Amino acid sequence: MKPLNEQLGIEFPILQGSMANIADGAFAAACSNAGALGIIASGSFSDAGALREQIQICKSRTKHPFGVNLMLMNPCSDQFAQVVIDEGVPVVTTGAGNPGKYVSAWKAAGIKVFPVVAATILAKRLAAAGVDAIIAEGTESGGHVGEMTTMALVPQVVDAIDLPVIAAGGIADGRQLAAAFALGACGVQVGTCLLVSEECPIHDNYKQALLKAKDSDTTVTGRSIGGPVRVLKNKMARQYLKLEKQGATLEELEQVTLGGLRRAVLEGDIETGSVMTGQVAGMLHAIRPLRQIFEEMVTQSRQVLEGLR
Repeated sequence: MKPLNEQLGIEFPILQGSMANIADGAFAAACSNAGALGIIASGSFSDAGALREQIQICKSRTKHPFGVNLMLMNPCSDQFAQVVIDEGVPVVTTGAGNPGKYVSAWKAAGIKVFPVVAATILAKRLAAAGVDAIIAEGTESGGHVGEMTTMALVPQVVDAIDLPVIAAGGIADGRQLAAAFALGACGVQVGTCLLVSEECPIHDNYKQALLKAKDSDTTVTGRSIGGPVRVLKNKMARQYLKLEKQGATLEELEQVTLGGLRRAVLEGDIETGSVMTGQVAGMLHAIRPLRQIFEEMVTQSRQVLEGLR
């Protein structure tokens, strides 16, 4: 199986993870310019015009390939699916649903389709639908998560399908990139480690909270309602978990998180905001340029693999 970078015509075998309210056209372009595949996150967009605008911003800032992520629970998914065709987006990643009804049209337009899965059963179903690769994301990741760990999930997906597999969740340095290769992945998707990049547009309070985080400073909210989300432990998370234990209704729980990610990202509210991050937050120690993050990850992975030989 070819490394991911050779499949996509990029420098490094790395996808930038889709992060709603964060990964706009400018950030995706910066990631692509730094050698990875930048991804525009459409999860927070409420109309097709917003997505089209961000795609055009990305195009104006990079000549390299980039992608768009579609969260399929978004009521605008049908319109978004057409926008990526109209705009000639090279790669689409998907989450929160089955993209099967869009695959044939995307493939006809020359778009590579990479769905994110948290279990082997969906990977098999999507492979049969004709997608190009599978992103197998473990529960170590930030934001919406499944239950299986990356270490357990990736090799089972690799064994189950005859397609390239991209590992995601719990990857922040070259040791973990090397481990992903050892599990059979052709590349990785990373998100948390990019939050503390110089180019990332989140509020400095958010970045500083991640730099101070320890290995056990994340928790998962929303398991009781079937919508688990990994966040940094703070006042909001503690209140949410307390309400879950008390059997609060969906409406009561939503009041706690309403607008929380936007508050954290834009206003720097790290107490009552939703500070989404993966379990690798404890590995983040400095704000660095994207290019340095990617280069060091790939260089270290080569050294690790050579050492193992």
